[in-house]
Amino acid sequence: MDIIRSKDNSKVKRLALLHDRKKASKEGLVFIEGTRLCEDALLSGVKPVMFAFSENRSILADELISKYKIDCEIAALSNECFEKVSNTVNPQGIAMVVSEPELGSKIPFNGKDDIYLCLEGLQDPGNMGTVIRLADAFGFTAVIMVKGTVDPFNEKVLRASMGSVWHVPLRRVDSIDDVFEHCKKHDIRTLAAHLNGDLLNEAELELPCCYFIGNEGNGLTDECSDRCDTMVKIPMQGKAESLNAASAASIIGYILSTKRK
Repeated sequence: MDIIRSKDNSKVKRLALLHDRKKASKEGLVFIEGTRLCEDALLSGVKPVMFAFSENRSILADELISKYKIDCEIAALSNECFEKVSNTVNPQGIAMVVSEPELGSKIPFNGKDDIYLCLEGLQDPGNMGTVIRLADAFGFTAVIMVKGTVDPFNEKVLRASMGSVWHVPLRRVDSIDDVFEHCKKHDIRTLAAHLNGDLLNEAELELPCCYFIGNEGNGLTDECSDRCDTMVKIPMQGKAESLNAASAASIIGYILSTKRK
């Protein structure tokens, strides 16, 4: 296979454009970079529409192409050209472009053991990736994102999720009204993480349940917390006044998961 050595090559320019998340999203595509992230996606059954590698990673690229039966457009780039489309200081030389999974607004319902995590305005990609990973670990029914929440296919989110973004049902809704309507229809208890709430270890927690985590700086809106059946806070004996969003979501999520029969 010929190695592309010109930074003005159409494939190099194409990859560089798709590396911009906003531009890629408009085309319904996701740019993935790094050996681990690409393999996580491939292991999850994701089919690339383009596979790219640097010339110093050609052996690994051949192994991946053979192992996962990759059948798409392939671009072999010089190390310098790959650096142009990379977003890392030390590029690993492996990248893919995949179709962006459709994030529907229809929230699934499986039964009495359902657990949902609803994010209202969460902005930090690291937090988003971590909560998606915890939702995968605890077998949540879905992660629901209210409009204004960070893009789950942001590259930092992908890295923090460690592949879980491909495993967890993700739903995007325009308003929390959609979430509360779903919860009311299926008799799902709603729970707000709030500093004015009851202590988590003293609260009566029941499933099915949807719990809400808000913006890192401002928390949940009053509209959201006021509509929830219960507000809870995590008891802390140290001097820290609060935990970050991902830590709080993890603790509450674990406690809820122990309520399953």
